[in-house]
Amino acid sequence: MRKTTKWLPLSTTAALITALVFPVTAGAAAANPPVAVLAKEAASVSAQAEYGSYLLQQYGISLDKAVTRGQFSQALAKVVAATQRITETEASAKGYVPKAQAQATKIAAWEAISAAVKAADLAELAYTYSEDKVAASLKAAGIAYQKDGALSRQAAQDIAVALDTGLVSASTLAAIQADGDTTGELAVQLLGKVVEFHGDYKNYLGSVQDADIYGKLAQAWSESSIIKAGELQEIFDTGLKQNLITGYNVKDAAFDPHFDPERTITYGHSDIAHAIQLIGLLKSEGIDAKVQFEPKTSAFLYLKEWGEPTQSDDYQVVQIENGNFIAYAKEYDLSFEFASKAEKERFQPLVLKYAKRNQEDVTGLLKASWWQPLYHSRTELADYPVITNNVIKEGRYIVQSFSLNEESPKVVAGLKKLNDKLNVETYKFWVDQPFFNYLHGESK
Repeated sequence: MRKTTKWLPLSTTAALITALVFPVTAGAAAANPPVAVLAKEAASVSAQAEYGSYLLQQYGISLDKAVTRGQFSQALAKVVAATQRITETEASAKGYVPKAQAQATKIAAWEAISAAVKAADLAELAYTYSEDKVAASLKAAGIAYQKDGALSRQAAQDIAVALDTGLVSASTLAAIQADGDTTGELAVQLLGKVVEFHGDYKNYLGSVQDADIYGKLAQAWSESSIIKAGELQEIFDTGLKQNLITGYNVKDAAFDPHFDPERTITYGHSDIAHAIQLIGLLKSEGIDAKVQFEPKTSAFLYLKEWGEPTQSDDYQVVQIENGNFIAYAKEYDLSFEFASKAEKERFQPLVLKYAKRNQEDVTGLLKASWWQPLYHSRTELADYPVITNNVIKEGRYIVQSFSLNEESPKVVAGLKKLNDKLNVETYKFWVDQPFFNYLHGESK
């Protein structure tokens, strides 16, 4: 059994910080950093901003520049509760941050790091570190460690493993002021990394400009299959039979990208070559974005007058009472998180020019371009009409049907009539004009 953590009293903070952040080359004049270092620091600043934005959007966490013990403890409890699917009360009971008489007091950097190490499930790894390994890890980050110094061995082990695993960056740690209090920058970095270590941070294949993005995308498509959601799907099938809805799709929440909605567009299709060409188009236009592949199954009525359907692993049909069929087609959503809202706004003109069919035979379009392409945003965009998503979630499954705003109350009431225990969520979102026209019954 691991020994109980031995915390240093707050009165030792000043002495502790001397051991913690005293540079190995103290007093030496700082040389101009090489370009590679500057680039790495710029990337770190960007990542820091991403963490801060994510914590605010997902958990409502916003921290002051000077973080108190109570603020950090509460924020960590929120993160742990969300990532481990427990209540905040249960998360607080884990005692990652020891309580003090005054929660409004500041929290030392080493305490915040130790708490984050435990919350990230790195404690056992940390306590494998010998004193020599601790000293080497800290020295590589420009930090001197003395055996039997103000910094306890266990605290030093936590800091060493945090540095080695990237839970905290050496530059952030070195920048802490002489009093050693946890800064907002350090707190945001630690919380963001805890989320990341538990797999609840942004989830994506890669970026548009990555050389290997095409292979990753093709592989993701080949590994996906038609998604079946059991009884939940049967309810929507009944809705199709009753003409309550014209179609629906099923997704797996495990593939949710957790992107910033202000900078994200989600694009749906059924042909993987189209997706690869779309990414190539964005790359050729100098646009970069994070890319997530989200497997999706679309269900819709297949009319008997269309002829006998051809079935495959990726396209299945089930005949219903009136002779028609319900078709289940393997499709996908591509979610793009752009670098800025301005980059996001560049997406639609490219799609309308190169990925929307306006006549039967035409060159200059991406392969398998649709008459009514489907892409949407959770935040407002100019020239995008507003529609409603009617959603039911159960476990990992998400079953949703898009409708015109005025049709949504009827859809919700109809689904609840089929099963009064259903929790039907609705929200408005912004969709491209061609798909909006499709919902109005237009074929082109």
